[in-house]
Amino acid sequence: MATKPRFLILGGVGFIGRNLVQHLVDNDLASKIRVVDKVMPMMGNLDAKFKAAFENPLVEYKQASLTNVKSIANAFTDEEGGGDYDFVINLAGETKYGQSEDVYKEKVLDVAMKCAEEAKKHQTKRFIEVSTAQVYDAGKKSSTETSSTKPWTLIAKYKLEVENKLKEMNSDEFQVIFVRPALVYGPGDVAGFAPRIICGAVYKYEKEKMKFLWGSSLKTNTVHVRDLARAIVFLCEKGNPGEIYNVVDKNETDQGKTNKILEQIFEIKTGFTNVIENTYARANLKHVTEISNDKHLQPWSDLCKEQKIMNSPLTPYLDKEVLANNSLSVDGSKLENAGFTYEIPVMEISHVREIIDRWIEQGIFPGDLLSPKEEPVQA
Repeated sequence: MATKPRFLILGGVGFIGRNLVQHLVDNDLASKIRVVDKVMPMMGNLDAKFKAAFENPLVEYKQASLTNVKSIANAFTDEEGGGDYDFVINLAGETKYGQSEDVYKEKVLDVAMKCAEEAKKHQTKRFIEVSTAQVYDAGKKSSTETSSTKPWTLIAKYKLEVENKLKEMNSDEFQVIFVRPALVYGPGDVAGFAPRIICGAVYKYEKEKMKFLWGSSLKTNTVHVRDLARAIVFLCEKGNPGEIYNVVDKNETDQGKTNKILEQIFEIKTGFTNVIENTYARANLKHVTEISNDKHLQPWSDLCKEQKIMNSPLTPYLDKEVLANNSLSVDGSKLENAGFTYEIPVMEISHVREIIDRWIEQGIFPGDLLSPKEEPVQA
């Protein structure tokens, strides 16, 4: 029997990383999993299922700041003499919106390139760079891997620069594969789809109608984090070196579909701003974003205090970069043509309820705002 591969997951305590670790553990896919992150698992708000995965004997955590060359070298060195890692998955880097370009250069671009150089020294079989579909021009047509790029967030700008530099490194000896996921949602999310869920909770608490900018047809294509984890492992073995793969479900998610789910979960009414309001927002997005955040942040704080939730990582805060009128519409047929199939092809109420239920179990989300559970309804 062939030896199972060894995985090194950079930024592995984060949202995608913890789900990737759980996928590898639950399916017995690795002989060793080293997780490298500046955040310790005990400080990472892991729920019970993630904690169990990290406590598996196959998983080794190593604390490191990946902005430091010496720390990177230590991260790649196996003190137990097990040899080099077959697959290095880069999930490291700044994930918060609204930071300065210097921050993204240091914590996205520089981190990725330093880690790639170290991976090359250690004869890594494949380096998987997890980028973002925000690199595409935000038009109405679905973007394929060969579509024009026009990053609409600073994170995406520097992720694209990472891709371009890593393409120059790709070779038979050092194989690089690029993954561009749509909006990722699922257990452990605190910053992707999560703020919209929190907004739904606020409007339930305030007994008000929830309204979003731009309209119901604005594309916000999605992928469940478990399918993203499966896709990453699939591409480790079956991806073509030097190539890009979009990862997106078959839901054709837009704001209308996600609003319907939030309506049913919280028993609230939702809607969208009118043409005049949208015109004003285009010209004054920073101001509109500030008003929106002011409206949501205090009620969320009050709600948490009432429920004696003192230290929740969850927030309804949205940066103006993600509130802008940009369509996230992605074509994922290339990955499917390579043989990958989605276990969660459509976002359903049950998938969003799972996110919330696990927050409630952790004591970081109020448990009395939800409608009674029903059979899953397709959005």
